[in-house]
Amino acid sequence: MNDRRRVCAAILSTVALVAGPSQAADDPAVLKDLTAVIALQGQPCGQVVSATKQGDNDYAASCQDGSRYRVFVDAQGRVVVQKQ
Repeated sequence: MNDRRRVCAAILSTVALVAGPSQAADDPAVLKDLTAVIALQGQPCGQVVSATKQGDNDYAASCQDGSRYRVFVDAQGRVVVQKQ
C-alpha cells in the first residue's frame, strides 16, 4: 500500500472512531478529517462543511465550494472518494 493510501486509511479509521454512535458526522473533528482525506485524493473541495454518516466508514460530504463526495473504504480496504 503506498503512503498516500496508508495515510487516507488511517484518517478514515480515525473518522470512524471519532464519529461513533454518540457523535454526529457534523462534528468538527470529522469534518476536518474528511477534508484531509478528500485533499489527499487530489479532489477539489476547500473545506467540508457538512457530512452524513451512511454506514461504517462511509460518509457523504458537502464542501465549501459546493462539491459533494462519497468517502468510504471499499472491500479491499482502500479509501475511495467519489464525486457525487
